Amino acid sequence: MTTDEILNYCLSKTGAYIEFPFGDMPICVKVEKRLFAQMYPSKDDYKITLNCDMATGEIYRNLYPNIVVRGYHCPPIQQPYFNTVYLDGVIPDVELQKMIDHSYSTVVRKLPRKTQKELLEVPTK
Repeated sequence: MTTDEILNYCLSKTGAYIEFPFGDMPICVKVEKRLFAQMYPSKDDYKITLNCDMATGEIYRNLYPNIVVRGYHCPPIQQPYFNTVYLDGVIPDVELQKMIDHSYSTVVRKLPRKTQKELLEVPTK
């Protein structure tokens, strides 16, 4: 996926928006002021860092060794809860989308119940 495709996918999540709290990089995607994706669109170091629960993070790191690693910029105590994914074309797009979905839902589950319901409720037709 291209940077634009990844960011558009992230922004398709209810309440998602982009912010630049650290300067030009990373491109941070948040929901309710909470970070769920950090995009690093550098040609030499193309990657994204996503939130995860400890078990799911470990599963992805085992499935994609050296492609999915503990959050590279996180303090050791937080590393099990973040994965950095190197975007070199090895991980299928659908799998990356699942990782983004998991990151978004992990962050939303930490919000107040009322906010969770508003964000996760599927509109009926």
